[in-house]
Amino acid sequence: MQTVTLNNGVQMPLLGFGVFQIPPEQTEQAVTDALAAGYRKFDTAAAYENEEAVGRALAVSGIPREELFVTTKLWVQDHPAEDTTRRAFETSAKKLGLDHLDLYLMHQPYGDVYGQWRAMEALHREGRIKAIGISNFYPDRVVDVVDHNEVVPAVNQIEVHPFFQRAADQKINSERGILIESWGPFAAGKNDLFTDPVLTAIGETHGKTVPQVVLRWLIQRGIPVNAKSVSPQRMAANLEVFDFELTPEQMDRIAALDTGASLYFDHRDPAMVTWLGNRRTG
Repeated sequence: MQTVTLNNGVQMPLLGFGVFQIPPEQTEQAVTDALAAGYRKFDTAAAYENEEAVGRALAVSGIPREELFVTTKLWVQDHPAEDTTRRAFETSAKKLGLDHLDLYLMHQPYGDVYGQWRAMEALHREGRIKAIGISNFYPDRVVDVVDHNEVVPAVNQIEVHPFFQRAADQKINSERGILIESWGPFAAGKNDLFTDPVLTAIGETHGKTVPQVVLRWLIQRGIPVNAKSVSPQRMAANLEVFDFELTPEQMDRIAALDTGASLYFDHRDPAMVTWLGNRRTG
């Protein structure tokens, strides 16, 4: 598996397996199948409520810990965030059955962001987390975090897919040493992504599927990604993206698909900020 180097020297696989919206009762089998297919990078979150299932699958896999790269995410914490963040981290680590995390992300840019980040910095200094980062931060919030804290986030996990390509966001993050990582690479099939004529035609040229084209497009942009599936066949197919390369002309054709807008929701919408900021995980 190809890797990318984070701003603190940590090596992270470019392609991983995500478990968002996989029910807890299906997650253990899905992760077990993903391990068998060859995945070694796994992405979950406290808010997904399936960390324990991920942990069980990893524990019985027999794969050495040093070969795995595990990410989970911190949900919005109540004040004082520095205390609650440490407790939230310990809860996630216990559910995952791990003594350290490879990457810990602040899931949303809300609440006491500074308090949460200070606690994450402390856990990083203690060696409990190899790298810390953020998620769903728009450029203004990225700049604010970087300018007023000690540790620069290693990763900003944001919505990136052919219909919302985030080129400007990638540039601003990159200028500050932050790697953007894609969530929702297939846009949940919205805008008929899986039958899009441009993506389909490009795939036919290479003998590849639309999901494989999308993953390859992200990788060629230097954007790590976590692909989700509960089908062992599709899991395996999603890994087969390192044996072909999109041409500059094909990259340009995909670039033309960008609508510049989210297909999910705007994290800057006041009503959504209120809903996310007041939601609590178990």
